[in-house]
Order: sequence, then structure tokens, then C-alpha cells
Amino acid sequence: MSAPGLERAPRAVGSGALSDPHHDGSDLCLLEQPRRLGDDAVVRLRVPHGSAADAVALRYVADGEPRVARAEVDQESETETWWRVAFPITNPLTRYRWLLTGGDVGHAWLNGLGLSRYERPDSDDFVLGVDPGGPEWHLRSVVYEVFPDRFASSGAVGEPPAWALRRDWQDLPEGRGPETAREWFGGDLAGLERHLDHLELLGASALYLTPIFPAGSTHRYDASSFDHVDPLLGGDEALASLTAAAHARGMRVIGDVTLNHTGNGHAWFRSAEGDGAAAERDFYLFDESLETGYACWLGVPSLPKLNWQSGELKARMTEVVQRWLRPPFDLDGWRVDVANMTGRYGDVDVNAHVARAMRAAVTEAKGDALLVAEHGHDFRSDLGPGSWHGAMNYSGFLRPVWWWLRSHAFDEDPFLDARAPRLDGAGAVATMRAYRAGVPWHSVLHSWTLLDSHDTARFRTVTGSRERQVVGVGLQMTTPGVPMVFAGAEIGLEGEWGEDARRTMPWDRPELWDRSLLDHYRGLVALRRSSAALARGGIRYAHVGRDAVAYLRETGAERLLCLASRDAHEPVRLSLAALGCGELEPVIGDGPGYTGGDVILPADGPSFHVWRLV
Repeated sequence: MSAPGLERAPRAVGSGALSDPHHDGSDLCLLEQPRRLGDDAVVRLRVPHGSAADAVALRYVADGEPRVARAEVDQESETETWWRVAFPITNPLTRYRWLLTGGDVGHAWLNGLGLSRYERPDSDDFVLGVDPGGPEWHLRSVVYEVFPDRFASSGAVGEPPAWALRRDWQDLPEGRGPETAREWFGGDLAGLERHLDHLELLGASALYLTPIFPAGSTHRYDASSFDHVDPLLGGDEALASLTAAAHARGMRVIGDVTLNHTGNGHAWFRSAEGDGAAAERDFYLFDESLETGYACWLGVPSLPKLNWQSGELKARMTEVVQRWLRPPFDLDGWRVDVANMTGRYGDVDVNAHVARAMRAAVTEAKGDALLVAEHGHDFRSDLGPGSWHGAMNYSGFLRPVWWWLRSHAFDEDPFLDARAPRLDGAGAVATMRAYRAGVPWHSVLHSWTLLDSHDTARFRTVTGSRERQVVGVGLQMTTPGVPMVFAGAEIGLEGEWGEDARRTMPWDRPELWDRSLLDHYRGLVALRRSSAALARGGIRYAHVGRDAVAYLRETGAERLLCLASRDAHEPVRLSLAALGCGELEPVIGDGPGYTGGDVILPADGPSFHVWRLV
């Protein structure tokens, strides 16, 4: 015979019930953040009465050994109980989980994935440390990505170099072929500066520039120097002018640096290749058994890989990342290209060393500088203490949103060269939760939620409609993390793959602009930038269905309810008592209905709604 309560299994991960126990690293749940090793953390667990427990404990790992701290009731209401516990932080990262016993819940563990009747590996536990995380300005930002050659031209640059193939501004990129990387449309930094009004109109507060150093391509990931800005973009003076103009408008500017490789035309590589005794010889991974004679990014000969076991390379790269953060250029941080591969080759893995060294370097140069890693898959183990502030969240945001909202026509997965999956709401939510598990909350908040980039298909092409694109943008602006918008997404630009998506902005062709979509973007960006709950609040799922997902973003002072619907669906009915409010005030979209003590959310779709709980 089972003990009382054991016959009732905890709800499945991703069930989205407001009666589930809840914890995350947000301010409602983390009452005291430790500042140095040895300090106590004070955390809370929210237990609705539908999942009542007789006792709650917290299991944490200190110096490799599990320890247990007993929780006490902190406060109670008619609908829920908050349990509170203090425990010491003795290691740079401390993993912890909750154990609930007795009462309605029976015996269950709660970690970053949700409730489980069984023990799980520690990798998905909640995480705390003493790292303060990224700069405060970043949390309130909406980042706007610009691929400089395709955004705007001042007309000031004359003839391109011999490697470049001139294209007219209204042409489409060739997209796939030997000439792809050499197609030159003539965008420059002065042209971008003249269109800062557009960024301001959209509401963007941070500008991210793909590489601006001299190179042998228009993508410029094959840098030939880190000493100057490419003259094709206007040179050093153009960058100094752009950052000054952006800062005058309250915008930050983020650069793009390749720590994994240089171009084979780089002065360092030429010296290394030409002189076996040169100091730069140790900067690269020369190997005569390879066809190229040296390691390179994905076998591309023009991108020789850097050797981060070289102390001199570390010193030179420290100078690079610091110089451009200081006046007169005054960048506000870096996005790190292929950060997942940096410092990794064969049996060598010094990636964490590189991340910590570059974090220390940018912080020394500018105390509130940002460092965000490009990472296309599971980035969680790379977001350790003192490393990248966050990552580009392809796996935990872009892909689940794509595969929930994609059109039937977009049926190939460009990331895997396979048939595209189709997720329901539960699958999308479970994926997003999985990638928030096992990392510090500040790393979640400082990672970029993106729907597309210069390396992917355009989200408009993925969804096939404005309506579903708006649903995705709603998710982007209200999910934990910093939204990153690829230039042109806000007016409906399309593209079937990365290079095809690098189309020029049609400044002189207003008939190509989706003005209705731009209005939706402006409204959602304004909401994101005005809301503390969206910047740093926790997330609780209120309903997860096949075609509709509802969730709360909340701090102690602000609570928002969001509903994303990919199609028409059965009305979502929620208890006002469980929500802890008297009514919902419309912020984006339509008002709800009410019956008895419940609120009835709109059943239309595709649609996105936001309400304030009052």
C-alpha cells in the first residue's frame, strides 16, 4: 500500500500548470545573492496549495559532496506557501535542487527541468555563484544586428579592391557559389550612421556590427588585420564617428571579433608561415599531415585556426579587444565569433581559459563592457564563472520557435541538412526550459534571443506569414534573454538560407516594406524596453497546449501574462485566484473575458497578447 500522496504523480515537465512548485534565479526567488565565496545565498521556493508538501529541503553540492539544508516556511497566503532556506556558496558554481515530501506532492525533486519523482543528473540543477554577470544596461536592451556591406551606403567609397565583385544595391545576393563571399554592395559605416534614425524609430538600444576589420571578403571573418577598420567601410574615423553618434542617442555599439581564427592574409599568419622562428609561429596550429599544412576553421584554408596555448597570442589578443573599447572608438563590448570552437583542437581544450582571459580583459578596459558568445548548440557548459556573459541562443530559443511556428513549405532543417521537425507547444516549451536549466540565471538573462541572423534563413521565410512572424517576435520580446533583431526583419525581408538572407535594406523602395509588421515590432520593442519584469523577471507557464502557450513574467512590482497562439484553439481558462490578481489589463492585443472566478483568454490565432495583472 502506498503512503499518502504517493499515488499522485507529479505533473510532467512542461505541463505549464500554475499549481506546480516553482523556482528560478530571479529576484522573487533569490533574496540574497552572495558576493564572495563563503557568503550565504538565501533562496525561496513557491509551492501552490495544489502541490502542497509537508516538508521541503534543498540539496546542494559543496566541494564535490552533496549537502542538505532544511527549508522553513517564509510566508503563506490562501493559495500558496513560500519556503525559504540559506546555504553557503563555497565554490565558484554551486548546483542545487529542491526536495518536496509528504502532503499532496508525495516525494518529488524540483530542478531546472521541473518536477520529477526520480533523481536526475546534476547538470540540470539550478546554479548559483558569486559572478555578478553582465552589465546592467544590457538587460534593458534590444540589440539590432547590421551586416555593414548590406545595410546602407554613403557613396563615399570609390573602387573596391581586386577581390571584390561589384553588385548593384537592388540586386539579390548570389547566395550559393564561389563568388558569394566576394559580392560587394558598398555599404559602409557612414551610410549606417545616416540611418540611426531608423534604429531609434524601431526602439533598438544597442547596435551589433558584424566584423569591420580589413579582410578578403565582405563577411570579413577572414581578418587581415586587427589594427584598423576596413577602408571599404570608411576607416577608423568612420567607426569613431558612428560610436559617438550612437552614444549621443543613448545607444551602445557592439563589435564582432574572431578569437578562433584569422584570415590567411593576416600579418600574423604571413609572418608565421614565412619564418619558422617568428614569434607568430606559435599563434597557429601547423601540422604537415594536413592538406593545408595547418589547422583551419571547418577545413577552409583562408581561415587558419589560432593556438591559444601561446602566451604571446593571449597578450596580443588582449591588446586587440581592449583597444577598440577605449576612445576614440569606444565600443561597448564584443560578440565572439564561433566561441564554441575557440581554444579547442584535438586533445586540447582551453576554451574556459580563453573566455575568462577575455572577460577579464574587457572588464579591465571598460567596466561595463559586454562579452557574448556565438554558440550554435548546447552552450551551457561554456557559461562558467568569469566567462562569456551569455550566448546567442540558437538551440534554446531560435530552433524551438522555428519548429513550432514554421510553415509547411519550410520543411528542411538547414542546421542538420535533414527534414525539419514540427513541434507542438509542449515540445517548444520543454526545449526552452531545458536550455535554461543548469546555468546561472544571469547567463540566461544576458543571452540573446534571436529569430534569425546573418547565418540563417529569415524568420519571415520560415513562418511564411506576417501573423506567425508577429507571434515569434512576441515570444522574442517577452522570453528571458536580450532580444537580437537582424536588420530588415522588422520590414519583412526574406531569405531562404544565411547568404540569401544578407539582402540589402531597400531604403529607396518603400513598396517592399511591410509597414504593419514594423508597427508590431515598434510596439513590442517599446514594451520590452519599458518593463522590468521582461528585463529580469522570472517565468512561469500558465498553460501549454498544442497551439497556444501562456506564461507569466514577474517581479515583485510588475506581473505580465503573455499568450502566444500559432493557430485558433480552444479558449484558455485560468483561475484568477491562481494568477493572484483581480483582473487583466490589456497591454498588447485584445482584452479577456471573465466568468465566475476565472478569466477566459482569446482563442484566435495566430496572435500574441500581453496583459498586466492588477
